[in-house]
Amino acid sequence: MVRRADELGVRFAAAESLTGGLLSATIVSVPGASRVFSGGIVAYDTALKASLLGVDTVLLAARGPVDPEVATQMARGVRRACAVPQGRAVVPVEAHFGISTTGVAGPDPDPQTGQGVGTVWLGISSHRGERATLFEFDGDRQAIREATVREALRLLHEALGE
Repeated sequence: MVRRADELGVRFAAAESLTGGLLSATIVSVPGASRVFSGGIVAYDTALKASLLGVDTVLLAARGPVDPEVATQMARGVRRACAVPQGRAVVPVEAHFGISTTGVAGPDPDPQTGQGVGTVWLGISSHRGERATLFEFDGDRQAIREATVREALRLLHEALGE
């Protein structure tokens, strides 16, 4: 995925909640990631989803953080939040792609909505559009987080190929 983004000359950024930085750490473990990965924001607390990523506070209050529109807004917001100058330009440019993770890693259901452990929404945003995808994972906290990272990387790779 890093190689493909480099071939395309695009950059991406990650907005993480339940993965707590694991997605970004996985990305930067690949040589050459600095050419395509602008950065990531771990907005673990719901309030940070609004203040750092621009997620609508009314939406968060009404539906909670484990929601498809929240995932989409997180992905959109991280593109802006991780804007960096490109080439010789001085003016920051939004990341071409944003990926987000939000969900319930456990051991308890989401306190606001009661959604079950393993419920995960992944959001993706680019100039081509936005979408959120629902996953239901089994296992303990670590297994759910790792499965989320695998699927987030797969979705981003697919988006790069579209």
